[in-house]
Amino acid sequence: MAGNSYREDKEEMRELLRQFENLRSGRQHSFLEEDSFERIIDYFDEKDELLKAMEAADFGIEQFPFSSVLMIKKADLLLAGRKYWDALEILEKAELYDSNDINLFILKTDAYLALDQQSKAVELLEAALLQFEGEERIELLFELADVYDDYEEFDKVFDCLKLILEEDPTNEEALYKICFWTDFTGRNEESIKLHLQIIEDYPYSELAWFNLGAAYQGLKLYEKAIDAYLYAVTIDEKFDYAYRNMGDAYLRLRKFKEAIEVLEKVLELSRPEDVIYEAIGHCYHKIGNFAQARFNYRKASHLNPDDSKLYYKMALTYINEEQWESAVKQLDSAMRIHRNLPEYNLAMGECKMQLRLFKEAIQFFGNVVRTRPKSVAGWEALIRCLFKAGFYEEAIEQCHAAIKITEGKSLFIFYHSACLFARKKSKEALLQLEKAMNKSPRQVKKLIDLYPAILQNQQVVDLIGRYKKGKKS
Repeated sequence: MAGNSYREDKEEMRELLRQFENLRSGRQHSFLEEDSFERIIDYFDEKDELLKAMEAADFGIEQFPFSSVLMIKKADLLLAGRKYWDALEILEKAELYDSNDINLFILKTDAYLALDQQSKAVELLEAALLQFEGEERIELLFELADVYDDYEEFDKVFDCLKLILEEDPTNEEALYKICFWTDFTGRNEESIKLHLQIIEDYPYSELAWFNLGAAYQGLKLYEKAIDAYLYAVTIDEKFDYAYRNMGDAYLRLRKFKEAIEVLEKVLELSRPEDVIYEAIGHCYHKIGNFAQARFNYRKASHLNPDDSKLYYKMALTYINEEQWESAVKQLDSAMRIHRNLPEYNLAMGECKMQLRLFKEAIQFFGNVVRTRPKSVAGWEALIRCLFKAGFYEEAIEQCHAAIKITEGKSLFIFYHSACLFARKKSKEALLQLEKAMNKSPRQVKKLIDLYPAILQNQQVVDLIGRYKKGKKS
């Protein structure tokens, strides 16, 4: 039956086109109805034959000079041809015959926007909202939201979507869009109130539950967000975005095992994504399962081989296991993509230092200090490396530079003291140690980590002990 209907429509269209060709060529033809011209215009429009469509519109208007429908179709074609003023002129004429056709307002809006007259578009649509109701009013609200978006009046976009949902709480397009605009405008409290009302009336709206969760998440109310997402996935167990957001919420709460479980569900429901594998890798990293962390980081890197941070994260798992050479290989891959990132140079320097390749390590730590001169971590690593390599004079120079650039950080005064002790300059070293203890006695642990043998010096032990007693009293 459907096949027969299709063939009949095709035959009917062929006959209409034949009659139109007769009309164009001035040959004898039967009379074409107004709706026949509409079908012919639509046919040529769909085929992207705009000149023929325009010709059909002109013939139609010639035969039906009071047809607002044909005028509106012609205006649409004029807009496609970027003849905006001509389109507005014919729309004004069409409005005289039928001011209740919503397409008048939508096409006028398009013309005003194309002419960069957003204020006129807004004025037109706001007036039209008073004239229409039901589905047509909702269509105009969507149109107005788009105008406000172009005009960068983002709070008003949210207002339009809110109005739509107050009239039609299950409107899927509005539910999808308001989630983005809630996050963009930060109007989470309003979104929560709106969606709680929708849920009260429509408790099985998974989109409303999802949007509620997203709004709670925007306010960092992660437990409430997870509860809302759980309702969403109970209603629609294949709602991958709800699982994705739930995974993020669990991550924020440092509930890494739960995060892994829901993020793996995302992989089941949607195509593999590097960000999901990376997030799962991060969770395994945090719970100390470095092999699984690497496995997932590697999966992510196969999907996005140009993301240097994935190789860096794999390197960190090897560093945690003290597999320095394996870490170096991953850092080489990362640094082929981004050579000068301080984090990568810092990690590479640490690996080289642990492998006792001190000169190479110093070079990498030097890169960190040059790139980020106020980085305490960079200076600390450089001085530690120089000290371990036995380059005490160079370490002392770098301590002076670090103290100056970090405005007297006590850590570098402790390190200065350690270098002086290593150079057997005990008197000067004790003065620096006392100066550092005055500033920050807790940092003495860093000194002992750097130079454990210093505790064999009784003067040092006495000085540290004196500060501990002073603290107790």
